[in-house]
Amino acid sequence: MVWLLISTGFTGAFTLMFLAKTVQHKFGTARQILAHFSPAGGCCEAIVQEIKKAKREILVQAYSFTSKDISQALVDAKKRRVKVDIILDGSNEREQYTELHFFLEHGLEPQIDAHHPIAHNKIMIIDGKTIITGSFNFTNQAEKENAENLLIIKGHSELVGIYKDRFHHHKEHSRAAQPKQHAPTVAPQTQPHHGLFHFHTKAA
Repeated sequence: MVWLLISTGFTGAFTLMFLAKTVQHKFGTARQILAHFSPAGGCCEAIVQEIKKAKREILVQAYSFTSKDISQALVDAKKRRVKVDIILDGSNEREQYTELHFFLEHGLEPQIDAHHPIAHNKIMIIDGKTIITGSFNFTNQAEKENAENLLIIKGHSELVGIYKDRFHHHKEHSRAAQPKQHAPTVAPQTQPHHGLFHFHTKAA
């Protein structure tokens, strides 16, 4: 940057910087990699903020999904006419505490990748520009208790292309969700107590 200031003068340098940012904003995204860690590292909030920036498309692959903040952000994106495409691990059909039911209620229609013993991906691809990945599951436990890592990768178009290809590869062998209906939890009932005492007498 120093050589730029010397060779062009401050005015010329700032003009070039402005033009570079304008071209970058119009034709691409600046290369950037952000790292977050949990617990209490702001992973969930970072994901929600990236979802809020989405304008066209969000592709999601998830193993476990219990985060209400992230699921609500995806539903809100759909309401903004963003295409939201979700592939979940089959365990979400069996688990009681999963956001699969919430997604179905709001018309997101997640697919289930039952082709593998575990579909362990935790990935979002936003607008073909941003990749969110890492060990961080989209769950409350990952946010508040577990030791997890999260990467937000921007501006790496070749890497985005690779991740999108893998997403569509898994989508080809995925199917519609068939969630198991769980019986409502009912508090156990105690036997009525009649206040009767039973005496046992010993034969003389």
